[in-house]
Amino acid sequence: MELNMSKVKSICSPSHLRNFYEKFGLPRLIICLFLLGLFILAFIMKMDLTILLSASLDRIGMNGLLVLAMLPTLVTGVGLNFGLPVGFVCGLVGGVISMEYDLTGFTGLFTAMLCALPLALLTGYLYAALLERVRGQEMMVGTYVGFAVVAGMCIFWLTAPFKNPSMVWAIGGKGLRVTLTLYEHYSKILNNFLAFKLFGVNIPTGLLLFFGFFCWLAHLFFRTRTGMAMVATGANPMYAMSSGINVRRMRYISVMMSNALAALGAVVYAQSYGFLQLYTAPLYMAFPAVAAALIGGATLKKATVGHIIIGAVLFQTLLTIALPVTQTVLQGTDISEIARMIISNGMILYALTRNERG
Repeated sequence: MELNMSKVKSICSPSHLRNFYEKFGLPRLIICLFLLGLFILAFIMKMDLTILLSASLDRIGMNGLLVLAMLPTLVTGVGLNFGLPVGFVCGLVGGVISMEYDLTGFTGLFTAMLCALPLALLTGYLYAALLERVRGQEMMVGTYVGFAVVAGMCIFWLTAPFKNPSMVWAIGGKGLRVTLTLYEHYSKILNNFLAFKLFGVNIPTGLLLFFGFFCWLAHLFFRTRTGMAMVATGANPMYAMSSGINVRRMRYISVMMSNALAALGAVVYAQSYGFLQLYTAPLYMAFPAVAAALIGGATLKKATVGHIIIGAVLFQTLLTIALPVTQTVLQGTDISEIARMIISNGMILYALTRNERG
């Protein structure tokens, strides 16, 4: 008993608490306390907490890979990948190819991913070549590249030679519709895989395992020779060059990896959402992912898998919980869309102010 008490005292000592505070950070501590306050408020308002927690887990899983796509470019010093829509539209192309042949279940899901990956790697290489020419301005240029690609793809969606009646416009029979339903294809296939309920909370086992698997792969990759070379490139490019590391090659690999993860993330996002949204829908997909990575503790000089997981959990849970709680508190006034915009854009603005270089 005395031994256990001594352990508790050592953990609660000022030095340990100070170390925890320095590692976890004030911003994340504030967000955690704010989340706790929202849960308490939801309980007081007699809201169904199991539904809120289930929705939070779904959002964490469906957005996780998009947040993870920020990791390679941050590690190598390229910066935040604001050109995420470049990879995202590759995932959408893979999705519509899978739908064109009426593939269903895991066959349809993995076919969409396999079709998206070569496109993502090719466009990632071209995107990396562009970023290499504008060193120091990667984030600004990436934003405009993402916008330009989404706008250009609007022409592709209208002229692409797809014939599936469930995808094309009924009048004229040409051009893809704005929203394509995946209900008869692979909607929520990962969410429902090995899903179970725990104290009334629906656990999307397959979705979380898929995200966790790629986080584990990323963790292992950055322990390999290439991964450590990428870390060295981001930490000190001049030292990396003097050590014989091909800095240009590392930057190319990081952008291609980020683009590939974005393409896979688009397919996972679509299957969890239940729809493929084309045309201008992917325009702002980079900003929530950027915000989540920064809130998790990632900076332009340092980023880890842990930062990505923490950021995805905090940001997506906050978005999921805050909106219904706000709507319940302000009964009789439908400001759900306004509240969503204030919360999501406010969090993104806050996250971008945390974009520290140290």
